[in-house]
Formats: sequence, structure tokens, C-alpha cells
Amino acid sequence: MTTNSRWIVERAEGLGFALCGVVRAEQFPELERFKEWLGRGYAGEMSYLRDPRRAKPALVMDDLQSVIVCALNYNTDHPYSTEAASSAAACDGPPQGWISRYAWGDDYHDVMWEKLNALCAMLKEKFPGPFTARAYADTGPVAERVFAKHAGLGWLGKNTLLLNETIGSWFFLGVIFTSLDLAPSLEPAETTPPDLCGNCRQCLDACPTGALVEPYVLDARKCISYLTIELRGSIPEEFREAMGWHIYGCDICQDVCPFNRAAPSRSPQVFQPREEAPGESLLRPNLERIAAIDEKQFRDLFRGSAVKRTKWVGLVRNACVAIGNSPLRPGSAERDRVVELLRRLSGSGISTVAESARWALSRIKGEPS
Repeated sequence: MTTNSRWIVERAEGLGFALCGVVRAEQFPELERFKEWLGRGYAGEMSYLRDPRRAKPALVMDDLQSVIVCALNYNTDHPYSTEAASSAAACDGPPQGWISRYAWGDDYHDVMWEKLNALCAMLKEKFPGPFTARAYADTGPVAERVFAKHAGLGWLGKNTLLLNETIGSWFFLGVIFTSLDLAPSLEPAETTPPDLCGNCRQCLDACPTGALVEPYVLDARKCISYLTIELRGSIPEEFREAMGWHIYGCDICQDVCPFNRAAPSRSPQVFQPREEAPGESLLRPNLERIAAIDEKQFRDLFRGSAVKRTKWVGLVRNACVAIGNSPLRPGSAERDRVVELLRRLSGSGISTVAESARWALSRIKGEPS
């Protein structure tokens, strides 16, 4: 690693990033294969993924020379969803849901932007002369994982996420595109980190909806994260039962990954679960409360949170489906309240909410939807 690359890595670590690397802005093979993935229709309704700049980084910024890649740990000490699900199923209280752990706290886009822009400011002090530096935190037509791999931060695993042998995959990726001609972190004789997935199939076998259609290939249309966040219409019935208690995102393919068994939990405090109500948080949230919130309450509760991406209608829809999958005890006060709530929601003028509520009622009461 050259002096300049080492300086950048040290400054990134000082800002709290767990990993950092520098890579030339080249046309890597993975970018070419992305076109085939799109051609199979695996992107679903995510039309923004079809932006041609995503496959050709030179189109993103004039005079692009180098890419700085940073990773920010968001893991916490709380149980994984696969561990927490059994205790939730045995709970006699209100039905509980699951929000992906990356969305428990503050919006990671904002946290990453602040740190990446601070690093950009340091670059301007370090390097004299005019140059361009532009930060992206999962916000632009950028394939962060590809640049991270070639910067030496890890390998692309069978669950399609970037995996690092030491810290697993519980991290956000952000990049700085720059016109600076920086030496890459990997020396010419060095290769990218080896693929250590080997014969392991745990992520593929654990996916409830079969979204990992083959190793290293995700059909987003089947992915619980896509279904609960990106899909705007009704969730296809074939996936509803498999969704279980998930109302925003899914962590299962990361939960079961061997490289996450001992992943460090050194995330900033801002990624800890925020409070939903007195004594309740976004860790295993109360589904009855989530399904009952109105649009203003949604905006207030999820201001500055990544959960706002699913929008109010999407979250209520998701909560209805999760309630339909909940083990409610016959004759319990919780069950009676939930049935009444679902009956009210089934009369909603919003078709996706009404239809999801009717489906949940049919699951709870055993009646046709």
C-alpha cells in the first residue's frame, strides 16, 4: 500500500469506518454480468437499477480516476432474527414483528454521508490543486460491492453480499468517486481476497422464499427485503406465509452465514434500536401498534429512519401479513383486539391494505379471504 493510500485508510478509520480501500475506476467483469442479471428480470420493479451508469462508472463523473471504498459496522449485541424468532413465537403478549437490524436506528444514508463528506474535506486539505470528489452512500448509480471487492475489502458471497473474513457482512458500504489519480490499496502482485464460501449453502437453504436461485444469484422479486420495501403493490400470496414476522427487510441470509457468527458488534450508538413507544423499541416491534398507526404517526415515528422508504401504506400492509402469520392464542385479549383491528383495516380505501388485512383475518379465523 502506498503512502497516500495508507493516509486515506488511516483517516477513514479515524472517522469510525471499519474498513477502507482504494481502487482504480475500471470496468470490472462483475459490471458486465450485471446486464445479464437485469435481462432475467431479477430486478423486479426497481427501475433505478437499469440506469446505464451503474454498469459503466465512467459515465457517473467526468475525469473519474479512483474510487475510495469505506465500510461502516452496524452490528449490535442483540440476537439475530433466527435466534429471536423462537422466543417471539412462544410469547403470549401482542404479536411481534422484525425489522432488519440495519434500520433499527438512524438512517444509515445520513450517517454515512456525514463521514464520507468529512473524508472528502480531508482529501481537499491533503491534495493541492483542483480535483473532484463525490460521495455516494447507497444513493447513486454505483455498484459499491464490486469496487469494495477489487479494493481488497472482501469477496462477493453466495448470498450476493460482500463478506469479510474478520467482520462478516454487517456493514454499510459507501464510496467516494474522485478525479484524483490514487494508487490502489492492492499492490500489482496482490489479488483480491479469495472466495471462502467453499461448499457452504447455508444462506441458500435458509432463505424462506428461495430468492437465492443459485449461488451468487438473487432473484429480488422473491426476496423478503424487496417484497417489504421496494414492492408497491400487494405481496404475492405465494410468499406471504414464508415472510413470517418480517415487516421491513430480512436478515436471514446474514444470520446463518458462518462468517457472522463471531462478527464484532462495534456499531455507533446511532444504530441501536430506537424507541417506538414507552418501553418498546424497533427491536421486535408491536405489530398491533404498527398496523394501527396513521400516516402522520408513521412520519413522526420514522423521521430520520431508513424505514420511511417503505412508506406508510407499505408498512401497514407488511404488518397485516405478519399478523396473519402470528401465533395468536384463541380466546386471548390480544387476538380479539387484532381481529377487530384487521376488520377495520379490511374496509380501508387503500386496496393493498384492505386485501392484506382480509388475508390476515382468513389466517386467524380460518375463513376464506
